[in-house]
Amino acid sequence: MASISVIIPTLNVADDVETTLVSISSLDGLAMICEVIFSDGGSSDAIHHIAKECGITLIATEPGRGVQLQAGAAAAKGEWFLFLHADTALETGWEGALDTFMKEHTDKAGYFRFALNDIGLMPRLLEWLVACRCRLFALPYGDQALFISRAVYEQAGGYKSIPIMEDVEFVSRLGRRRLRLIEKKAITSANRFKTDGYGRRIARNFCCLILYLIGIRPTRVKRLYEQ
Repeated sequence: MASISVIIPTLNVADDVETTLVSISSLDGLAMICEVIFSDGGSSDAIHHIAKECGITLIATEPGRGVQLQAGAAAAKGEWFLFLHADTALETGWEGALDTFMKEHTDKAGYFRFALNDIGLMPRLLEWLVACRCRLFALPYGDQALFISRAVYEQAGGYKSIPIMEDVEFVSRLGRRRLRLIEKKAITSANRFKTDGYGRRIARNFCCLILYLIGIRPTRVKRLYEQ
């Protein structure tokens, strides 16, 4: 069985990451995963303690998800990389889905179906909008996880050291031909949407995407994203 390195960028996410770790800690999952890496951008919370208690490799990097993902991949030992956000848990049965993917799509990258751990109309609407974005424009985001072999990752040039939209930039280089949907959910925390309001958060994310696509520098897009 091919070995998988799980790479999780962290920055003060100790309160979120436990659910993520539990989701990948099944017996079948542990048989497939050779290591979990926290690529940490300078956390001041308990993430170092969690890493030590769980036998997770923690590497220190500059803050910025692109830099952190890049550093995590450089440190990884596995034949396959699973890039996973700290507030995103994988749906039960992900192990079989990844096993099948590794057998059938060695030259592709896989992404999961987006889902939120919230009930109501707005979460379902957002999930539908994300599914449409992926189907029409082949633009899965990082909160859908990305599963990719080391060979394809390196051939595509890996993540770039940009402060935001590193996921869009990378999958755009991969292109539709090398992307495949994995028929399992990546279930992301809805806390940000509850805090900011679904409408405001969706509008902000959409504006950031458009600004990036028309050529606005990622540093300026990040400032808008953090407002």
